[in-house]
Amino acid sequence: MKSTLVPGISTVRKLTVDRPRTIDFLGEELRVYATPELVRDFEITCRELILEHCDAGEDSVGTGVNITHTGATLAGMPVEITVQVTEINGRTVKFALSARDGVEAISSGEHSRTVVNVEKLRARVAAKKAAAASL
Repeated sequence: MKSTLVPGISTVRKLTVDRPRTIDFLGEELRVYATPELVRDFEITCRELILEHCDAGEDSVGTGVNITHTGATLAGMPVEITVQVTEINGRTVKFALSARDGVEAISSGEHSRTVVNVEKLRARVAAKKAAAASL
């Protein structure tokens, strides 16, 4: 991880709520931004920010998320996601999260990610797969 990843840096991602990002269980008139999709969009935004500051062979994995989702955003509406690095402790990076649609704030929270060496992670996962196969 490069020294350019520091608390205070942030990024903004703009997207439009498309059909795959919406819930379907309340009918067509209530197709709104699904919370799991919002979490996914937060995670992607944080990962992309970290990747700008990773060394070769590094990536990051999510290790925690805590959000509120307080606004219903309809399909077709714009969303602006803002993430800001709040803390770095070793390989763990913590973020403040916020999202708003064209009308109101819809979400806030925190997310943590850990920077990993992809090859070391691949080896750990392969070892776990082998252990699981013997169960």
